[in-house]
Amino acid sequence: MYGAPPWKGRRIPPHDAVFKHLLSHRATARDFLDIHLPAPLRALCNLNTLRLESGSFIDDELRASHSDILYSLQTQAGEGYIYLLIEHQSSADRHMAFRLMRYAIAAMQRHLDKGHTQLPLVIPLLFYHGRVSPWPYPMCWLAGFADPDIARRIYGEDFPLIDITSTPDDEIMRTGAWRCWSCCRSIFASGI
Repeated sequence: MYGAPPWKGRRIPPHDAVFKHLLSHRATARDFLDIHLPAPLRALCNLNTLRLESGSFIDDELRASHSDILYSLQTQAGEGYIYLLIEHQSSADRHMAFRLMRYAIAAMQRHLDKGHTQLPLVIPLLFYHGRVSPWPYPMCWLAGFADPDIARRIYGEDFPLIDITSTPDDEIMRTGAWRCWSCCRSIFASGI
């Protein structure tokens, strides 16, 4: 009924391979996500539009201990994705939230590479069944910084911009590096 799993031959524990194989089927995935997505996120998603995507974002050195599934679907904000990472290792990774963020960004990049002009929403999910219970680490990647509040300000707000194309000459002249700025502005304006 389900056919041979596409990852046959990899060193994934059999129960994890079966789990991934089952979640490769739309109806099973829809039911799973309907149960496990937090209600505010589930409300954003049309699970009836769920479609399995090909490929993996897992680093080569982690493929023996992790597998992943990417689904595309329609969200209230347009096309989006749900990224499910299945962790097969018995010990929890302190930086798992950061890794999930990296994989979500990789899915966003792939979306842009297909010619889309806007970033999609990517909802990362971790399926964990390790020895330590409950999961011992924060699931917000910003919590991995020494000062999460500063990290939230840096990564949650606009990045600083130095736009010399809109900086008046008299403001440039007031800085100690005015010669450098004037030179750069002239070079960029002339197209050299």
